[in-house]
Amino acid sequence: MALQYLTLPVTPFQQNCSLVWCDQTHDAAVIDPGGELPRLRAAARERGLTLKAIWLTHAHIDHAGGTGELARTEGLPIIGPHPGDQFWISGLPQQSAMFGFPPAEPFTPTRWLHDGDTVQVGHETLTVRHCPGHTPGHVVFHSASARRCFVGDVLFAGSIGRTDFPGGNHEELLSSIRERLWPMGDDTVFIPGHGPESSFGAERRTNPFVADR
Repeated sequence: MALQYLTLPVTPFQQNCSLVWCDQTHDAAVIDPGGELPRLRAAARERGLTLKAIWLTHAHIDHAGGTGELARTEGLPIIGPHPGDQFWISGLPQQSAMFGFPPAEPFTPTRWLHDGDTVQVGHETLTVRHCPGHTPGHVVFHSASARRCFVGDVLFAGSIGRTDFPGGNHEELLSSIRERLWPMGDDTVFIPGHGPESSFGAERRTNPFVADR
């Protein structure tokens, strides 16, 4: 598998930040740097990786809290999320205070993402799918070659994302999962924003919220 990744739970919310990299070039992207930036930098350094970009699934504080500082200190472009999450980005200072996080540096994405876009790290290309419901601008990153999908807080092992935050929509979330994730294939392993990995096939069989009836 040419696409490699390492999942690092960060912040008191144990958010799964992922380092993803191309095995050939050792160029890497950081998905959802919510915090604990020294740990992320050390993990990249230990593996001889060169950080090239930050990819955001959505802009909740536990996923995006470290983005502004990491982009500034490492000179990285911020890719994503979808423009629907602009109000969450604007509200990061309030989110920091509300949940007791370190103050989040403000940022403006270098590039907004839309359904069907692609992102690249080294020789590896991943497809972007817009999966609203948890937040309006939530996206996921799919590697068809590696059979992996980084889904943020859309889907979890045995559960689904919350929809009781501003802009959340339960029906929209269910549609995102069934119409955008399931077609990626039952054998696709997904890396959620919290908790253990699972596969789309396993969730279609057993997840009480979205299992095939």
